[in-house]
Amino acid sequence: MMDPPHTDFFYCCGAATELLRFGSCPLTSAHKVLFLIIPGNPGVVGFYRTFMQTLHSRCGYQHPVWAVSHAGHCAPPASMDMIEDGASAAEDDVFGLDGQVEHKLAFLRNHVPRETSLVLIGHSIGCYIILEMMKRNPERKVLKALLLFPTIERMAQSPQGKVMTPVLCHMRYVVYLPLFLLSLLPDRLKVGLIRLMLGGIRSLDHTVVQPTLGLLSGDSAANAMYLGGQEMRKVLKRDDTTIGKHLDKLIFYYGATDHWCPVHYYHDIKRDFPLGDFKLCENGFRHAFVLDAGREVAEMVFEWIREDLRSRVPGDQNTSFGASAGRL
Repeated sequence: MMDPPHTDFFYCCGAATELLRFGSCPLTSAHKVLFLIIPGNPGVVGFYRTFMQTLHSRCGYQHPVWAVSHAGHCAPPASMDMIEDGASAAEDDVFGLDGQVEHKLAFLRNHVPRETSLVLIGHSIGCYIILEMMKRNPERKVLKALLLFPTIERMAQSPQGKVMTPVLCHMRYVVYLPLFLLSLLPDRLKVGLIRLMLGGIRSLDHTVVQPTLGLLSGDSAANAMYLGGQEMRKVLKRDDTTIGKHLDKLIFYYGATDHWCPVHYYHDIKRDFPLGDFKLCENGFRHAFVLDAGREVAEMVFEWIREDLRSRVPGDQNTSFGASAGRL
């Protein structure tokens, strides 16, 4: 039976954090598998609602599906006092790329039992973060790591990176004032602007409107831009050592028209790791797939992981994940 989605806000590493979850919380020893989504940038978990709901449904509602926001990429309730914790977060640079990795590892330590097997799903920079998590904490039980549209190398050299690097690294302070003024507008007007901005997407998932509204409130957008600038400077060389060590657990999915991760990156990594599982999109999905293809990508991801759930998770051998269990 489907559990309704829940949203929790809490501090992690001194920063406001949002957890969107389909399934039980807290986890217990009875939960053998947890699907954990590490988002792209912006790391707003509400963007993944349709993706998560579909995946949870296709798994027969047996395994919790969670998504944890990036530190500072959420609009916390007014009751959360950010003054003391915000100072601590800034001191530790939790909003930067390395800080976001440590933020996710701290989340696992505090909220996920060590005996729980993880199916990690990364999107964009979330894929880089997952590889770093596996590198820094190799003792964690990872059943599979699915890396969607992975920005794990040469970001500043990508077509989109060449455009965005000057903005994110040298001009982001210029953007802060318009963002602040935009945040002062009434929500109704901001929603109208968001719908106008996304109006060109024919099959837009309208559940992304509210998370976008949250992104334009408070410091979320500024923190996202700060992280983006660090991505341009720090995501340079592919971590072949970590990839090689965990190759049997990794599935990579590259976009055919992804300007953040061009197709020759796919051909390069496939050539260097001939035994790896590398897939090239044949469905025309955009890098920001959550805008219009969350359901379709979740269906695809489930098919990739179905046999692992049946054969490698105790108690799941006789489970039937029929299509009737998961169509929304």
